[in-house]
Formats: sequence, C-alpha cells, structure tokens
Amino acid sequence: MARKVGLDRRQVIDAAVALVDDDGLASVSLANVAAVLGVASPSLYSHVDSLAALRRELALEASARLGTDIRDAVTGSGGEAALRRIAHVYRAFARTHPGLYATLHTTPVPSEDAELSAAFGALVPDLAAVLSGLGLPETDAVPLIRTVRSALHGFVSLEASGGFGLPDDIDESFETLIDVLVAGLLAGKA
Repeated sequence: MARKVGLDRRQVIDAAVALVDDDGLASVSLANVAAVLGVASPSLYSHVDSLAALRRELALEASARLGTDIRDAVTGSGGEAALRRIAHVYRAFARTHPGLYATLHTTPVPSEDAELSAAFGALVPDLAAVLSGLGLPETDAVPLIRTVRSALHGFVSLEASGGFGLPDDIDESFETLIDVLVAGLLAGKA
C-alpha cells in the first residue's frame, strides 16, 4: 500500500468519523481507518498512539460537534424555545452521526481523563442556563440535565434501533416527548 503524502492528524480523525458514522463504532480499527486513507496501519501511529486513542479522539470530536450544534441552536433564545431547540438538535445529531453519537454514551471520570471529562462537561453550563431560564433552581441543574439527557437518549436510541414499530408518526411522538418533558420540568418549579 502506497504511503499517502501529507497525511495529518485531522485526516485520520475525519476518516475515522466517516467510518464510524457509516459502519458503526465496532468498525473503527486502525486497519480500517488506514484502508480508508490508502495507507498502511503503521502510518497512523505518528498521528494516534492506539485504537483507544483514536476512539478517544472520536469522543472529543463528537462532544465538540454536538456542543457547537447545541450552542448555535440556543443562541438568541431562552426558556422553553431553547429547550425545544436542544431536543431537536440532539435528535438530529444522533440521526446524522450515529457512530459519533455512540461515543458519547459513557461519560469519562475526571481522574481518568480530565480533558475528555471537561469536553463532555462543557455543555453543562449552557444547559443549566436554559433550565434556569425556565425558572428552575440552579441547585437542581444536574439532576434535571440528567433527566433531559435520559429522555432524549431513550427516544433516539429506540428510534435508531427500530424500536418504534407502530405506524404512528415518529416525529409527532418526538414532539409529544418534548411537550411532556417541558410540562414536567415546569411542574417541578411550582
């Protein structure tokens, strides 16, 4: 296999992103990424130390992309409108980037990987601000963020796995989920 001239870290990550989104997280191996790039596997070691390091890079990429999407969606809005936008952006990200989304399922422990933990936690202040805009106490931010994440993750995971077999409109069901989520959050402030 010919060595690709000018191969850089960004190209390696981009190839892994394409692979993970097309074929799933299990498909990501150094050999498969090298094949996508048209190089031999050892060529990747000057850009990533191991498969674990490459998967970590995918998680960082996923966190950054989802964070950007959510920040862009809530810029200039607040309260209920912002929460609804977050829900739609979250679902769109999971649908558009199913492999990258899968890298976000396990939150890293700060003592094991401070950088990755910080990347995953970067959205917490933004989400807390949206919840605060709904009039919810800042002291409840973490359990409420976990609640929102759990509801959205549950829906998108069931949708991705074909878990909604009834003929009813899935988009309508998602809107119902958001309505129930917003109503539940607002009821909690009473």
